[in-house]
Amino acid sequence: MAGLMWAEDGLATDAEVVDFLAGDDVLLDRELFLFDIRATKAHARGLGRIGLLAVAEVEAMMAELDALAQDFRTGAFVLDERYEDGHSAIEAHLTSKLGETGKRVHTGRSRNDQVQVAARLYLADRLEVLARMCLVTADAMLGRAERDGQVPMPGYTHLQRAVPSNVGLWLGAFAEAFIDNAAFAVSTRGWLSTSPLGTGAGYGVNLPLDREGVARELDFPRLQLNPMYVQNSRGKFELAALGALAQALLDVRRFAWDLSLYTSAEFGFVGLPRMYITGSSLMPNKKNPDVVELLRAAAASVIGAQTEVASVLSLPSGYHRDLQVTKGPLLRAMRKGLAALSLVARLVQGFTLNAARMRQAITGEMFATDRALDLARSGTPFRDAYRAVAKDLDASGTHDLEKSLAARVSPGATADLRLHEMRDRMVHVRALLAREMETHASA
Repeated sequence: MAGLMWAEDGLATDAEVVDFLAGDDVLLDRELFLFDIRATKAHARGLGRIGLLAVAEVEAMMAELDALAQDFRTGAFVLDERYEDGHSAIEAHLTSKLGETGKRVHTGRSRNDQVQVAARLYLADRLEVLARMCLVTADAMLGRAERDGQVPMPGYTHLQRAVPSNVGLWLGAFAEAFIDNAAFAVSTRGWLSTSPLGTGAGYGVNLPLDREGVARELDFPRLQLNPMYVQNSRGKFELAALGALAQALLDVRRFAWDLSLYTSAEFGFVGLPRMYITGSSLMPNKKNPDVVELLRAAAASVIGAQTEVASVLSLPSGYHRDLQVTKGPLLRAMRKGLAALSLVARLVQGFTLNAARMRQAITGEMFATDRALDLARSGTPFRDAYRAVAKDLDASGTHDLEKSLAARVSPGATADLRLHEMRDRMVHVRALLAREMETHASA
């Protein structure tokens, strides 16, 4: 490991202790490294504006930081165990290339500054991706609901057959959910897009730092003003981002559960695309819905990360090294959660429906609610109508499925799905995201 920036003679330089202190930071920082470089460029230009770096020094730093970023992208530079973390790697690189000029880059800045601003930039980026994925998923759900919406299927409560329903109602539920999830991601992104850079280790810096100018360069619309709040918000902001991801993955989990049931031989309503199916190592007849089952499990990583981060935050004010361990669960959950969500839209577009099997599963007793409401419509008090039908669930007579679905005229129900309103709102949320990005770009 390269020399420790903070080390003094005899102070925590035992190899075992140093390894424990570092944890897996340097490996985790690979996901944050380009954001850290971007923030370092903004900080250096800010130092130039207050006269602490000469124009030539700033230009030299910009060139070296751009080169480092490019080398990192191509693999020519590897962030590995030679360094304590990504922050020290950037400073070590600048010092090796620029000598005394490189040593100036940390003026007025703490590593707390660096990790906070890199994480904030990362979260803004991931929440934008999350919002876009939710919109793509909602669009896929709406597309199938518009195409196949009138196909009848059973409606269930308590996993028991309840009333006739249709595919549009089923998929429309998820379309609206993912529109909401996108809106929540956009809102969360706006809430946490605030610049912590320039607050030092939690008590400000005795230099006239151009915090506003640096924030504008980083596309943050506002400053996080109080230095101690910056430290106290570490973990809190991460929890908010994880919460937005969890909202989406809870709906992924519910949809995956539906598919797990509907693709089983006992239901037989849905057929999965071939790319989402695996085989058994022992049983030649098996076609396993492994991808759907892993989608069902994806929320667990995020919920676990939320628990891990929240458990760390039982701390007094100010920075504490405990906060270092919030980084790992955040990055792992974001990576796994977004990877799962990216598979959902194609799954929705590709599965097949067995309309005959779904129609066959709609049996006579499922029209009992229709019968009770028909009696109520003719003047019988509903509770009396309910009891009369309940006493004679096996009453003979024909049941018109299409008529039943067409009679469900309450807004959002089978006869009035209002998918066009969902699509209008999806367009609105997409516009909100675009405005959010424009606001930050012009900050």
